[in-house]
Amino acid sequence: MELQRREEEARAARLTVAASESRRKSLLTCERQAAHLRERISTHQRETAELQEELEREKTSKEQSSWMPGLTVAESEDPEALDGYLKDMEAQRDALLDRKSHCVPLEVKTKLDAELQAAKRRRDELSAENNLLTVLYKRLRSVWDCLSSWEEEGQPAPLGELVGSTLENIREADGTDEDICSIKQLFEDQEPAGADASELVSDYLDRFLELFELAQYEDAALIAARAPRGVLRNIDTMEMFKGAEVLPGSLSPSFLFFWALLFTAGADGELSAPLSLQGVSCALQSGALQLVSYAVTHKKLTFTEELGDILTEHAQENPGVADLCLTLATIIYEACRLHRKAALSMCRRGLIHSAAEFLKHCEDLTAEDSMWVLCRSPSLSLLQLLTEPLQDSAAILSVGGACAALLADPQQRPVALQLLDSFVSRGRGALEEVIVGDVGSSVDVWTHVVSLCSELERDDLSRAILSVLLSQSGTRIVTPDPEGARLMEHVYL
Repeated sequence: MELQRREEEARAARLTVAASESRRKSLLTCERQAAHLRERISTHQRETAELQEELEREKTSKEQSSWMPGLTVAESEDPEALDGYLKDMEAQRDALLDRKSHCVPLEVKTKLDAELQAAKRRRDELSAENNLLTVLYKRLRSVWDCLSSWEEEGQPAPLGELVGSTLENIREADGTDEDICSIKQLFEDQEPAGADASELVSDYLDRFLELFELAQYEDAALIAARAPRGVLRNIDTMEMFKGAEVLPGSLSPSFLFFWALLFTAGADGELSAPLSLQGVSCALQSGALQLVSYAVTHKKLTFTEELGDILTEHAQENPGVADLCLTLATIIYEACRLHRKAALSMCRRGLIHSAAEFLKHCEDLTAEDSMWVLCRSPSLSLLQLLTEPLQDSAAILSVGGACAALLADPQQRPVALQLLDSFVSRGRGALEEVIVGDVGSSVDVWTHVVSLCSELERDDLSRAILSVLLSQSGTRIVTPDPEGARLMEHVYL
């Protein structure tokens, strides 16, 4: 019995040990699984965070992915188109910054307006006082003249009687318009003349040279602009300012001189042609386009073709200010009666219909002038407008002649081909109507157009035009090859 009991105890002990070992292994297994699960949870959390960030970025990208105004979908994805768009935006930004630099806060404007009103009131007060002094001067001058004459004539009448009659004459003349005269009229005889004038000019020259040598160019420019008799208002003085060194952070001396010339000129004063050219060039280089606009619109300059060309060139080099420059150039060209250049400026501003109307109604312009404008600003719209018949006369340009001239020029071909394609696309009847109604072009001209289209491998156009020509009475083929057909007869029946 004892042996059996011990065996049972040993068996129980072994079972206990086995159970303990099993629990230990289970515990280790659970710990490994727990660690693995924690790792997977951490991985999932990290991936979830990354996905959330990506979703946020995608959402933000969709919110900010609106197409740029003025661009098509294809252009918005084209790097070259985007580069061009960026340059246009930068030019517009520069133009806005330039305009902003010429503006001041509203408070400053209010203050300046108040100062201006005060100055006007002061001017009116001084003007009234000046009128009183003028009348007094004239009265005293009359008395002085009478006394001088009385003394020179040997005192023929009593002094009291002379003074009384003089005062009576003054009282009678008080209400007449003769009392109201300008300072210049009253004191004209007191202006410097002869040696005094030479001394005054010499003083101005000395003062100008002194300021110029001290690099005080703004003061020197004002002295030069205000010099008597305009002795320094010339191109030689401008060359002096152009040769002067530009100080860091300051405007060019030549621009300062141009500014002084403009604002010291009289109401009807115009700068000479050389000064106008040099001054406008300096102003454009300094970015002072508003000053040029003021000078042109207020007729402070002498208008020449070269002046208009300078503004046109500046417009081509600076797209941000092109519209204003071309507008000013148009004013100058019209004043100089350079009508075809004025029309070209309109085209470059995008005013195609206005340019066409201008070309149609300007009597000085010819068909050659219209072709000159068209070749320098090729446009299908302009070509269509110029080849449209007028109500009471033929079109400015014949369709055949214009197409022949444009097709012969590699740079102008696309416009002519577009015009012919537009006729063909409307059907044979439309093309036939155009050719038959083109009284300014003979059969030879249209034959030349056919030949040019064949050379450009536009057989569709050459066949369409040739078909219309052959259908007209009085035309025939003298060679069997339709592509190289040569038409005879030069009139339609």
